[in-house]
Amino acid sequence: MQTDIPLREAMQNFQPSDEWKLEQGLAGVELHLLDQTINDVNGDIPGSKGDAVPVTRKIDYKLAADELPGWEGYVEWEDYPDKKRRAHEILASQEFPPPPEFQLAAIPGTNPVLEGIRWKLWHRAIGGRLAVVPEESWAIVLKEKSPDMLHLLQFPYNGEPPKRLVTVQPITPNPLHFVRNHGGIPSIDQSAWFLRLDGLVKEPKRLTLTDLQDESRFPRMERLVTVQCSGTRRIEQITLYAGEGDEMINAPWAEGAIGTARYVGISLKKVIKYCGGLVDNAKHLELVGADTYFKMNEVMNYAISVPYSKVKANEVMLVWEMNGEPLPKIHGAPVRAVVMGYIGARSVKWLYRVTAISEPTRAPVQSREYLYFNQQVGKHNQRWVDGIQIQEMPVSSAIMSPWNKQVVIHAGKIEVKGWAYSGGGRWPERVEVSADGGFSWYAVPVENLSPKHKFAWRTWHMWLPCDVEGWIEIVVRCWDNSLNTQPIEIRNAWNWGLHVTSSAHRIRVYSVNKAKERTRARLWEFEKRGISFVPITRPTEFPFMTWEEYEEHFKQSGPRDVDE
Repeated sequence: MQTDIPLREAMQNFQPSDEWKLEQGLAGVELHLLDQTINDVNGDIPGSKGDAVPVTRKIDYKLAADELPGWEGYVEWEDYPDKKRRAHEILASQEFPPPPEFQLAAIPGTNPVLEGIRWKLWHRAIGGRLAVVPEESWAIVLKEKSPDMLHLLQFPYNGEPPKRLVTVQPITPNPLHFVRNHGGIPSIDQSAWFLRLDGLVKEPKRLTLTDLQDESRFPRMERLVTVQCSGTRRIEQITLYAGEGDEMINAPWAEGAIGTARYVGISLKKVIKYCGGLVDNAKHLELVGADTYFKMNEVMNYAISVPYSKVKANEVMLVWEMNGEPLPKIHGAPVRAVVMGYIGARSVKWLYRVTAISEPTRAPVQSREYLYFNQQVGKHNQRWVDGIQIQEMPVSSAIMSPWNKQVVIHAGKIEVKGWAYSGGGRWPERVEVSADGGFSWYAVPVENLSPKHKFAWRTWHMWLPCDVEGWIEIVVRCWDNSLNTQPIEIRNAWNWGLHVTSSAHRIRVYSVNKAKERTRARLWEFEKRGISFVPITRPTEFPFMTWEEYEEHFKQSGPRDVDE
């Protein structure tokens, strides 16, 4: 060999080493903006650069204090407009990091998945009592929730059980029930707690827990209720197309952001009646929680509203017991609201105030968040009025087993398990599963469905016929008692806020049918040699057949090519 000739021609590497990731959309967070309406397409927005306007950092260490003895972590904002103004000035005077990128970049493989650093910094910026709320809240999470929980967001806490535990029981154990918090977790002594009822009621009242538990005034209620976050299965929308990316509002929920519990309490309707009823054309009830909420440099108590028609139907409960135990702190103790059939965001935790109003509240969680947009509405053009305020949950379902991309060895039938639910007082009437992507459907046998309840899910399981081998798509859809069902494709459910993933749930699994003789023999070869069959992408390092078998095949079938 001539030593003066290079073995390989030198490359001029004009392309950055990671550009292929950008080209293939594997690092979308780093992609530059392509503005084809201007000549200089370099990713910069004209006028976006300039000197920052200097601001003076404001601090008020005494602004946030516990409002009442025995109400730790509760700071009242709604009664003090001047305090809200000062809090706004503090937040506006400081710079905070942007939310973490978990849609156009890889979702962290940690638990907690996301930390919620912005929310922690907002609490610390206000200072006072709020400065230590993130740490206090996390301590409550570790005490009250199962160590198996997937912590999607450390603060405000958002967590769900792993798929293997979601439907193990038709009633979700308290430590495994999902939690979707919007702020810190107050610790309120039940003997100090009271409920304020005001606004457009004939006789405003202040009622203690003892008052609410007086059955001579308020008949006791017990209901089995499924609470579901509007973000359930959001990870499917994120995987398809990125949308709005607030780490709390748009947390990357999987299929476990749903849970069913037996609640004990009273009907809010009876409490309103005890106050003499509504006056002056009141049509809505604003429910306010003791947690502190942040939105666009504004500080407030968490608040939503429900129409009085919902209350009149005895579908809004004030509860203090969950699955035979006192309501856990993390789930809203001493008293929370449970709004049956609505998204979980309406079931206010740490409830302390109910105000009768004539219109839906303008609080951001009701008016500016939890909105369902048309697919052409997004960051470039969205307005609050373009989105439908989400109340009742539509029909939905999910597969808990097998898991997506799992290799399943079976003998002609695959065991599939999951849940099905419909909001608004409707219930799953039929659950159907497909092994061919949604072309042919098999109904889950009635005996394999948990009992019907007006406001609760049904868990299900079935042995799904499957002769096919290789990659298949298993799909589930639900029909409720009003014959509502689910769109087949996730594209039909996608929206900018990434809410309400109501499409049929589909997973891809690698089917290995052991009922087939050749498959059975090949699996035995792997077992005999002590070689793992997974991952399936790993090349097989032993002969697939003998040369005698190879030659015999072509003797029987003829050569690969022919001459004429």
